[in-house]
Amino acid sequence: MTDLGSVDRDVVRVKRAGRSREPDRLAVEEPCEIRLEGDSVAVVMRTPGHDRELAAGFLYTETIVKPGDIGTISACTDDDALNPENIVEVGLVPGVGPLTLPQRNFYATSSCGVCGKASIEAIHVADARLREATRFKAEVVTGAVPALRAAQTTFEATGGIHAAGLLTPDGELLVVREDVGRHNAVDKVIGWAYLRELLPLGGHMLVVSGRQSFEVVQKALVAGIPLLAGVSAASSLAVDLAADSGMTLIGFVRGESFVVYAGDERVI
Repeated sequence: MTDLGSVDRDVVRVKRAGRSREPDRLAVEEPCEIRLEGDSVAVVMRTPGHDRELAAGFLYTETIVKPGDIGTISACTDDDALNPENIVEVGLVPGVGPLTLPQRNFYATSSCGVCGKASIEAIHVADARLREATRFKAEVVTGAVPALRAAQTTFEATGGIHAAGLLTPDGELLVVREDVGRHNAVDKVIGWAYLRELLPLGGHMLVVSGRQSFEVVQKALVAGIPLLAGVSAASSLAVDLAADSGMTLIGFVRGESFVVYAGDERVI
């Protein structure tokens, strides 16, 4: 089975004893154009794989579509397209629309989830406040990171890719997705839930392999996820958004300890 997420490249490895040329495994980064009803909405730098989920999750977390709006998601069939494998065509359910597309420059790098926004106001796509009462045991939080790490097959091969995972309050890991962009990995997880008609995701926990940035918190908020945890730190804007929206935000999950930035009442 071909691994679309990684590729071999020759490298020169330098050590104290000298240098040697040998193959290395790298995470793949390629553009993916998302089209909605024939219109180009965005070009996202991502790791190939689970592109249908990425498209659904992106359109949903950007609040372009609502649950039930998407009718079809397919690979590009345009004969004139140079790289049809990197184009996803999304069609709406008959009767839905017209939709208001965001003012974007139609390009988002793997490191930036809000690139291309036309204004500061456009960055904020969610203003909901979570009323979710689900509580999570501390051992579920600390166990989420090793569970995520064990499922990161492409990271195991490359050491250079992010991951996001969705868990139940009992700690059951439902899905894991990897991508060079942490926000893409989150979109793939949320897209997985969208395509299974599981949204909103109240009563679930999202765990990410990197830092908790504003765009990751915002995507989790749009999906109705009450708890977001990660192995690294959170940014100030991410903490402010989590606190204002009633979300539990946790960082530095390492061993049996972690830091709660907001919403500590959900942690048992």
